[in-house]
Amino acid sequence: AGVPSRAEHSLSREDFDRLFPQEFWREVVDRVAAEVPDTLLIAEAFWLMEGYFVRTLGMHRVYNSAFMNMLKMEDNGKYRSVVKNVLEFNPEILKRFVNFMNNPDEATAVEQFGKSDKYFGVAVVLATMPGLPMFGHGQVEGLREKYGMEYRRAYWDETPDEGFIRHHEAQIFPLLKKRTLFSEARDFELFDFFSGGHVNEDVLAYSNRCGSDRALVVYHNRLADTGGWLQHAAAKAVPDGEGAHRVTLAQALGIGGGEKRFVRFRDHGSDLEHLQRSDDLIRQGLYLQLRGYHYHVFLDFRELTDEDGCWDALHRQLDGRPVANLDLEMGKICFADLHRALTQALDPDGASPLVEHLLGGKKKTDQNKVAFTLAERFVPFYGHMAEKTGWNAPLTLIAEHLREDLQGLAELATLKSRRKDDQDALKALHGLLGAEDSDNDAQGWLFGVLLPYLALHRLSVLDREGDSSEKSATCIRRFLLGLPLGTLHAPGAPDRPDELISLLVRHQDFWGGDDPADVGALLDDADVARYLGVHEHEGVRWFNKERFVSLTDGLFAAACLNAAVETERLAGFVTARFQARDKLRRQADLAGWQLDKFLQIV
Repeated sequence: AGVPSRAEHSLSREDFDRLFPQEFWREVVDRVAAEVPDTLLIAEAFWLMEGYFVRTLGMHRVYNSAFMNMLKMEDNGKYRSVVKNVLEFNPEILKRFVNFMNNPDEATAVEQFGKSDKYFGVAVVLATMPGLPMFGHGQVEGLREKYGMEYRRAYWDETPDEGFIRHHEAQIFPLLKKRTLFSEARDFELFDFFSGGHVNEDVLAYSNRCGSDRALVVYHNRLADTGGWLQHAAAKAVPDGEGAHRVTLAQALGIGGGEKRFVRFRDHGSDLEHLQRSDDLIRQGLYLQLRGYHYHVFLDFRELTDEDGCWDALHRQLDGRPVANLDLEMGKICFADLHRALTQALDPDGASPLVEHLLGGKKKTDQNKVAFTLAERFVPFYGHMAEKTGWNAPLTLIAEHLREDLQGLAELATLKSRRKDDQDALKALHGLLGAEDSDNDAQGWLFGVLLPYLALHRLSVLDREGDSSEKSATCIRRFLLGLPLGTLHAPGAPDRPDELISLLVRHQDFWGGDDPADVGALLDDADVARYLGVHEHEGVRWFNKERFVSLTDGLFAAACLNAAVETERLAGFVTARFQARDKLRRQADLAGWQLDKFLQIV
């Protein structure tokens, strides 16, 4: 009784318009802009009113519930329509959307999207759409408890899903670090995915650019297989207000044409590289096969000009197939003659009898003849190397160096000493060389590492301007000589002999002189660290024991081989390097194979 009815307090439209002649929130936005211009205004909109809040009311950001709901329910056509409508009106509005997969009012992200392909597909879209991506509390950890804003603490006893977190670290976090590429809307383009003559609305495909960086994102938000073409973008308003325009995929990515033009790019999800002919991309677009909830994020676009036909040959060979490393595949084609010559020179059927004769020969004259014959096997390889590098020193010069090195190998294999202190060192060296008195029957080190090392460690002698270990190592990397070296498969050889040979060539002087070896400089080499498997775990950097043993064995053998021809007291030299090798190993063992502790001890 006595309580006024609702009708007595209601206002007519005329009275409301008289009391509020302007939209209240429009006034708020204008006053905030004038009086506290650094304030960020974020609105929570009602269903599908996000555009009104940013277009009409002028809010800086608006929570975009359409993103979560439509992608969860797989209303993919509706979501694409929302994006299309914004693009036709004003693309800059996309930058104002705060996209999310859950919030305190909704079920957690894993409850709505699961923990498998669909979750990560939508998370990729979250990380790569213009605007602002928002991750909910516990989302990355895979927690399922719904946290209201009034919660002081968690009530469920949940453990973070480490595998789920690792997959975020591998797939989602790197994309978030590239937000400068994805956050703007000026160069954003939305594409139709044509499959069987019609647009497949379940495929969300868009591109973006930032400076020279380009990206193409494709996600199939349906549990089904599909295949189709990306070619034409949706209509998009132009900045000067003169209607809308449509571009092709090639135009969006800034791909130019030409008979000898190719474009390469990498798929972030699989880390495989693709090679496309530029004119094909311009005329036809890009064809893709997509599984259910399958995504691609194509990055690192680079245009190429095919000067010598190698890219064309590789493109025909791949026939659309992606590969782990295009440069590696290209090297197999461009350097095929070089690799074939090295493989033939090192072929066990031809080289092994000569090496065995070399090491088993009793007369110096016999050893010299065999060394000459063995060195001659490598002359065709050196000829191809001279052709590739443009170096023009006589091939006889490097062949003579190899002959001398092979004679040194023979001398080391038969080296004796009456000093007791030298016995352990000589036994270790003979084991690596596969000498007759060694326990190493397989001779894996000799044929898998040391003979290739002798053939390659002075490649830069071919350059009249001077040779160096770094220049020789650069040849191994530049011409991908690790490929033929990796096919030797010598039984008993250490792990990854191709990588080890390259490191031995570069650091062949590590124990060559009288000065103490610089262990710090050795381990600062990124390739050495990679070979040793340097990695961090719980704040500690570790390295691999077996690889370190192989590396120190190789450096010991390389120092002895380099010194064999010109060192008078050879047994003493071998013993000194053997003792240095053992000292390093003891220090590494004392450090428990922790890198920083090892460096402190050294």
